[in-house]
Amino acid sequence: MKITGKVEVETVTDVVCDVCRCSTRVATGGHQYGTLQARWGYGAAHDGERYELHLCEHCFFQTLAYLKQERRTQHLFSEDSQDLTDDLGLVAKDDYFGDAGSR
Repeated sequence: MKITGKVEVETVTDVVCDVCRCSTRVATGGHQYGTLQARWGYGAAHDGERYELHLCEHCFFQTLAYLKQERRTQHLFSEDSQDLTDDLGLVAKDDYFGDAGSR
């Protein structure tokens, strides 16, 4: 026997960039955003704090550019200061279907 009824379900209707406050919605109806997150544990200066920031594509790559510049500055006079920033954080390339890690 089927019993039907209306059920109220909470769902994500939009993801807004935490920097520029723009919607991350794309024309296809989905959302394109990056997440910067941290969970600080025992012994850390920020023990027990959790952070999660959602960034639109533009703000994500601005943040990444800033981090690359900081890395260059930190290693400016190191002997192994060859371009350390080309692929900073890059895990996969040309991974259109999100399956690069499943091989």
